[in-house]
Amino acid sequence: MATRPTAHGGPIRRMTRIRYYRIVVTVSTKSSSTDHAVAAPAPAADSAGRPPDGIRIEGVARSFVKDGRRRYAIRDLDLDIESGSFVVVLGRSGCGKSTLLNMIAGLSRPDHGRISYRGEEIAGPRTDLGYLTQHDTLMPWRTLRRNIELPLELRGVPAAQRRRRATELIARVRLDDFEEHYPRELSGGMRRRAGLARMLCAEPEALLMDEPFGALDAQLRQELQADLLRLWHGSGKTVVFVTHDLDEALCLGDRVVVLGRGGRLVLDEPVRLPRPRDLDRVRLEPAFVASHQRLTAALRSDAS
Repeated sequence: MATRPTAHGGPIRRMTRIRYYRIVVTVSTKSSSTDHAVAAPAPAADSAGRPPDGIRIEGVARSFVKDGRRRYAIRDLDLDIESGSFVVVLGRSGCGKSTLLNMIAGLSRPDHGRISYRGEEIAGPRTDLGYLTQHDTLMPWRTLRRNIELPLELRGVPAAQRRRRATELIARVRLDDFEEHYPRELSGGMRRRAGLARMLCAEPEALLMDEPFGALDAQLRQELQADLLRLWHGSGKTVVFVTHDLDEALCLGDRVVVLGRGGRLVLDEPVRLPRPRDLDRVRLEPAFVASHQRLTAALRSDAS
């Protein structure tokens, strides 16, 4: 609420409309002292003797109470996601895809079961797991550059250093001429690119993406898919990408995991298509057609 004096000396109050944005921020702090540094023990291998790596989902269930009844969004799910892989979670609306991603991101906890990353249970948001939601969360009062450098600002990184990093990412997502523009001055596709750049600015090891291109038209969606593959290829980062678009799943993923009603695993389909992928031609590949048929059958069987 702002005030200004009147001719009689009293204040006139001007109500300012404020919009609130739900933003997940993780900040890491590291001690600069090395005098008493102690190496943390490596996480033990699992019962099958496999070393901890990537994201592991073990016997996970998540439910909600609606109208006095408990309904399961995810039930008894087991899934291993290898480090550096691109895994797409595919399913119809309401099958628990976003619920699963929220649990991997540490925004909610499973009713039972365990989700871990590199052998360590996920108990809350982490700096090594980046999350790009369905909705635009850019701050309207900050320029594109200041939006992108926000994660580094919250970590206390010096201004010159975070500006260099933001400028580099702005170039990588092809927004060079817009760094001082505000979100309202950008198109929907530009805002999605900016959101991707802000996630990458935090330098996460794994990227969690919840239908990031779902609201865009077909042509722009394909352009951003190509941008994402270009940024990911060779980075070594793990990607978990949620979609209900079957073509998008096959164009992007190394694996497509199909969830059905109640969040149960219906199909785990490896995608045997070469990389890098030409998104205009990949749909003509016999392997694409064969996988498309199997995924379509899995979705139809779950709906019947």
